[in-house]
Amino acid sequence: MGPGRCFLYFRFHGKDLHGWQRQSNALSVQELAENALSTLWGQPMALVGAGRTDAGVHALELPAHFDAPEAFDPARLQRSLNALLDPRIAVFDLKAVTPEAHARFSAVERTYHYHLHSDKDPFLSDRSAFVPRWPDFERMNEAASQLLGTRDYGSFARTGGAEGHQRCAVRRAEWIWEANKARFEISADRFLRNMVRAIVGTLLEIGQRKRSVSDLETVLSAVDRRAAGESAPAQGLFLAQVRYPASIFLPTSTVQHP
Repeated sequence: MGPGRCFLYFRFHGKDLHGWQRQSNALSVQELAENALSTLWGQPMALVGAGRTDAGVHALELPAHFDAPEAFDPARLQRSLNALLDPRIAVFDLKAVTPEAHARFSAVERTYHYHLHSDKDPFLSDRSAFVPRWPDFERMNEAASQLLGTRDYGSFARTGGAEGHQRCAVRRAEWIWEANKARFEISADRFLRNMVRAIVGTLLEIGQRKRSVSDLETVLSAVDRRAAGESAPAQGLFLAQVRYPASIFLPTSTVQHP
């Protein structure tokens, strides 16, 4: 692969990590990944991620772009990065992209999953939120259908959006459940900080009959975080997928280091 812009695709277990974005006083995925990349290239290297995640949140897929200063073998780079990275972090793909492609701003859709389990299980405790009794998922799906569309989601945001507005286009919001496990899947063009966890917490209150189904529209219209429910715990949340237009990806050719 020649020099130029590339996407690295990360997955990580977020326990004891303070999200993707580099922090001044806490360990982040970005810091660990940039350190490993800089070690391999022998010079400071910067990564720009598809978005930030909260402390304790996991990712099945988080792309980040970097600019390769010279040609390299992508398979070799992937193996070397994984050998250097913290065990909680892995690179599973690498793609060449156009020079203007941006991991964050070129994304057209993001999907998050939120996991619940109803039987106490120590092997799920850091990857799913425990609820001792199932909520009413049909009520929650009826309420979740009100999330669809483009509007201001300020009632579910910890802070204002970096773009200066809180409008998002939510395209899917659905609970899927069976036996003792359940998953909420939500897709949108963008998400506000803490948005998914606040939505899940509010839907759980509806499923537990602490709120009515119609309350969700009231919460949305308020555009006030105080109107929504408490945020669901971080460990149940996964960034599952980030989609981009096909036009930003280039054919990959492998170039061995001399």
